[in-house]
Amino acid sequence: MHILVTGGAGFIGSHVVRHFLKSYPACRITNLDSLTYAGNLANLRDIETLPNYRFVKGDITDSGFIENLFSTESFDGVIHLAAESHVDRSIADPTAFVKTNVLGTVNLLNAAKTAWKGNFEGKRFYHVSTDEVYGSLGTEGMFTEQTPYDPHSPYSASKASSDHFVRAYFDTYGLPVVISNCSNNYGAFQFPEKLIPLFINNIRLGKPLPVYGKGENVRDWLWVVDHAQAIDVIYHRAKTGETYNIGGHNEWTNIDLIRQLCAIMDRKLGREPGESVKLVTYVTDRAGHDLRYAINSSKLQRELGWVPSITFEQGLEETVEWYLENEEWLRNVTSGSYTRYYEEMYGGR
Repeated sequence: MHILVTGGAGFIGSHVVRHFLKSYPACRITNLDSLTYAGNLANLRDIETLPNYRFVKGDITDSGFIENLFSTESFDGVIHLAAESHVDRSIADPTAFVKTNVLGTVNLLNAAKTAWKGNFEGKRFYHVSTDEVYGSLGTEGMFTEQTPYDPHSPYSASKASSDHFVRAYFDTYGLPVVISNCSNNYGAFQFPEKLIPLFINNIRLGKPLPVYGKGENVRDWLWVVDHAQAIDVIYHRAKTGETYNIGGHNEWTNIDLIRQLCAIMDRKLGREPGESVKLVTYVTDRAGHDLRYAINSSKLQRELGWVPSITFEQGLEETVEWYLENEEWLRNVTSGSYTRYYEEMYGGR
């Protein structure tokens, strides 16, 4: 089997690429990534020499490039993770999110439809999406696969649009698709504009910890390794045309998460208890900031048998340890010097 993984040098994508290569040695993986700010080939140093792995630099918004890639390669499947994903960036530049998340997805759908020529036996187009397409919850209830879409940010609107296109290609052309919508991911190799790695780095450096509003927004957190395992199960066993929610089964208010993180960092860094939490600085809330996300992933558990493998406390401890043990990676990413790694390894190819 030959699978195209888009965005495979990113945070979630790199974990998916690693998981598939190690779990299925006979499977070929082509990793397509444009290596923007969040794509980092250093995330894959441990597997980049495997014989069943290939990296291709390219942009999913370039329809000609994508069509040529599909015509020259015999892909049996696509796991589509490439996306602009940071809400604050989407507020500043919505058009970039429309271009990558909507147009890029449609380019991939068109290329797969053309290349597979109606012969969909053994083929699969797996689209990875987010729980943010469902909008915001009150204090009760959880998102299910039947929850109506109600996006509140340019980011979530662009992902909702891409989800609709994927389903439309299933209904209109019979393209063999599956979709998953996941909760907030955390773990190793996450670009430090997201909350957990940003705050780990700021605590380490003694910088302020900016908290929106009163920190009362609630998120369900999913360890990225568990997410990669869920993607594996869905890719291989899900019924075509189905959607699955993937959640970590643990909700935290932002401020409680930050306090937990500060306590872990104080212990790991040998600081006095309570020292890091003094860095918390409350800032004006973000426009369109959803109050609460909570994922009901009982369908995934019931039909395919997937459940998270560790608690959030365990995952957070492991995540903190990884960032503290990989300060060079963190420094390279925050300085932008990680982009030199591509030139050194691939010479601009």
